[in-house]
Amino acid sequence: MKTIDQLVLAAAEAFLQRGESGWLCTVVKTFGASPRPLGSIMAMDEHGNLHGSLSGGCIEDELLGKLQRGELAATTPVLLEYGVSPEENERFGLPCGGRMHILIEPLAPSKMQGDLLNELLVALAARRPIRRKVDLAQGGWQLETIASCQPLCIDENAMQQDFGPRFQMLLIGANELARCIAEIALAMDYRVLVCDPREDRRAQWSVSGAELLADMPDDAVSEYGDSYTAVVTLTHDPRIDDMALMQALTQPLFYVGALGSQRTSDKRRERLLNLDITGEQLQQLHAPVGLPIGSKSAMEIALAIMAELTQLRAGMRRADGGVPIR
Repeated sequence: MKTIDQLVLAAAEAFLQRGESGWLCTVVKTFGASPRPLGSIMAMDEHGNLHGSLSGGCIEDELLGKLQRGELAATTPVLLEYGVSPEENERFGLPCGGRMHILIEPLAPSKMQGDLLNELLVALAARRPIRRKVDLAQGGWQLETIASCQPLCIDENAMQQDFGPRFQMLLIGANELARCIAEIALAMDYRVLVCDPREDRRAQWSVSGAELLADMPDDAVSEYGDSYTAVVTLTHDPRIDDMALMQALTQPLFYVGALGSQRTSDKRRERLLNLDITGEQLQQLHAPVGLPIGSKSAMEIALAIMAELTQLRAGMRRADGGVPIR
């Protein structure tokens, strides 16, 4: 399953390949509450077909009107501000006090523009962070590979926008709790992979959008794990869970968690230490998994896990901004 950014950029590449012009629209500044986060993108072709979203409707309608009247950026980027007054907030459906700056970039069919879009798409497909720099005076792009993503920034001369791999969740065990986690994670735009070597458990899996793997857990972690990956073990079977954890704790993953009570978690830590996992590696393990909100049901535990992941991502952004933000 592709990310929203991939779908938008692919749509732009497609209409350019058809010889049609269009625009790439990016949320470059937000003030107060905003319906879409910083860096959100939308593509619009010359016929008014939209791909992606900036606000959920009203700003898009305004841009379509500008297109029909011939008022959109023709040759160079233009910065538009929405939500300046309470009347605009009401008109555009922005939350109370919300303001947004939208960068409108004209796209015209050319080999150079097509190659740049293709390079972006190839990097995203390969889970490789990439930076796009836009010259606001001329509209030219520069792309460069980066180690990690920084938040979007813009000044009077240029915009810098980083595209990073989508966060992904590798769940070990195809059970009811995995179903609950998968449903929430998919709604939050995570890629979800569910690994279970047991054929009968895989046969019962029914969550659309999650990728089901028959690999052994350690092989799945080794193949799919990276710094944008959260691994959570859920089977209650040490033979399966420990296999995944022994591999996960040796890789630079975003998050490693294991289901179980405090007593079960203490025993697991002792077991892993006896299996040559070091004390330093063991510090990466979140067990019991999830925020301690007193959760009991499967959906409550799933909520606690996703809340902890959200908290960690937000904390990393506050710390230094050097995080994968897509």
